[in-house]
Amino acid sequence: MKKLAVIGAGSMAEALIAGMIENGLVKAERIYVTNKSNEERLERMAGTYGVHATHSMVEVMSGAEAVILAMKPKDAAEAMERLVPYLNESMLIISVLAGVPMESIERLSRLKPAIIRAMPNTSAAVCKSATALAANLKATQEQAALAREIFETVGTAVFVEEEQLDAVTGLSGSGPAYIYYLAEAMEKSAAEAGLDQPVAKELIIQTLAGAAAMLARSDKEPEELRRNVTSPGGTTEAGIRVLDSHGVQEAFMLCIKEAALQSGRLGKAITEELRQKNSQS
Repeated sequence: MKKLAVIGAGSMAEALIAGMIENGLVKAERIYVTNKSNEERLERMAGTYGVHATHSMVEVMSGAEAVILAMKPKDAAEAMERLVPYLNESMLIISVLAGVPMESIERLSRLKPAIIRAMPNTSAAVCKSATALAANLKATQEQAALAREIFETVGTAVFVEEEQLDAVTGLSGSGPAYIYYLAEAMEKSAAEAGLDQPVAKELIIQTLAGAAAMLARSDKEPEELRRNVTSPGGTTEAGIRVLDSHGVQEAFMLCIKEAALQSGRLGKAITEELRQKNSQS
């Protein structure tokens, strides 16, 4: 890629920049990044990764083949207003704006550009993100492949239909928080059992990592893996019995469903807000 523009310099933008450079997908000198006003943040990005960091939109956007939208969703209308003079229909727009549909991005761009919308998660910071991507009809196979390559530098990436992204948000977008919630409970129970916190944390981390590795490498379904650990009359069965009596599995299912519904509600609210801002500009 000759030039990539990144609008926004937060944690997700940084994770993607670091991933692309570390994996040799895009050279640092070909990445141009900007944000709304945080000069200190831009200076740190330039010093750490060797990218071009500037508030000059001309410098950032001129000649860019693709632009990653990584600002806060509430700033999308204002940022797109600044981008419009530099956009063209051959440029790929990659959006990580949670809740902002491609239709809104198209309307704000005042063009019919190729758009790929991404839903990564915070594990991108350690190159373990689970990212879902959706492409509009204008995006070519080559552009879709490029977007997948970008997000594969920070984890795994799969394509879904855009209407499935709310479900993805509830499942993997918010998913790390569910695992941390579980780890909290495990730490608390370990403390009550008298285990030292450092020892308990090490055991919990390895237990979660080991279970994830088993899920990844085994051809068995999660239910079968669970049953393999659950000996009749054993300790695991006793623990699972308590979880079942409290409806934990059903609670997790409702949790994911509610998160997905909330994603849809927030998306509609953001879309309406962007529509109003755009009509006023």
